[in-house]
Amino acid sequence: MSDRASDNRNKVNAHRERLRERGMRPVQFWVPDVRATQFCEEARRQSMAARDSAWAAGDQAFVEAISDFAPE
Repeated sequence: MSDRASDNRNKVNAHRERLRERGMRPVQFWVPDVRATQFCEEARRQSMAARDSAWAAGDQAFVEAISDFAPE
């Protein structure tokens, strides 16, 4: 292994150790890949179902009531 890779690994390990000393711990999160075709298809299916729902008008009214539409 190169010295550079070893130096980088040592820096990362030191950084992680400092974080642990501050009471932090590493956590890994897995989230949906919004670039995946399956995600896009499912998002579209769900949005169409919400649009076509008998409660769509009430749901939209609620979203608008709690939304901040102030100009930036």
